[in-house]
Amino acid sequence: MAARAAGAKSLHARVIEEIGESIVGGVLRPGDPLPGEAVLAEQMAVSRTVLREALKVLGSKGLIETRQKTGMRVRDPRYWNHLDADVLGWRCASLPTDDFVEKLVEMREIIEPAAVMAAARRRRPEQLEAIAAALRGMQETDDLDDWAAADLRFHEAVLEATNNELLSALFAVIETALATFFVMSARTAPDIAYAVGQHRAVYEAIRRRRPNEAAKAMRTLIAESRTNMRKSRRH
Repeated sequence: MAARAAGAKSLHARVIEEIGESIVGGVLRPGDPLPGEAVLAEQMAVSRTVLREALKVLGSKGLIETRQKTGMRVRDPRYWNHLDADVLGWRCASLPTDDFVEKLVEMREIIEPAAVMAAARRRRPEQLEAIAAALRGMQETDDLDDWAAADLRFHEAVLEATNNELLSALFAVIETALATFFVMSARTAPDIAYAVGQHRAVYEAIRRRRPNEAAKAMRTLIAESRTNMRKSRRH
């Protein structure tokens, strides 16, 4: 019984992923019709029950809609739930465009300087140590993927140190996008040691409880990442 349930769940997940990736990746365009249930179920080799449940999930993510006379269609991107973890993951997996990267940078510019100011004011000793540990992780590796993972932990620890549960929860929502961004940033940084120094400046401002310095250091760090990625994408 459990094995059968697990199999149904995996089929359900596969259908969601295949159709979702096709929509977000641009294979299916806004306004495109989806085949009828019977045809689509046969194409995907699943039961109509599994298909219906998967389509409900895609509808809840804003990717498709069903109308009585026109059937299922792909919705315009303005209706997508862009902060949904799956939608973000599919978007990042489909080779992020320059436009998407710019929007990620803009999101960081809005959120992170304010967050780091709050962290500088409110951080607790154990939260400061978590930021320091992530910084050490960046310093102690030559592997770019490990470096990017430590970078992600650094920014997560900063948001935790705001002691604002809404900002902390935001990290869980945008983690997939940030992880992709930090991998790209690590691979385009001309000097990893310099990048570590920028993160250290953020850490020191938080440690010394200097909010304005922390915000300035974070803006510098983000601007440098943007510049490096722009240069890389021009070549």
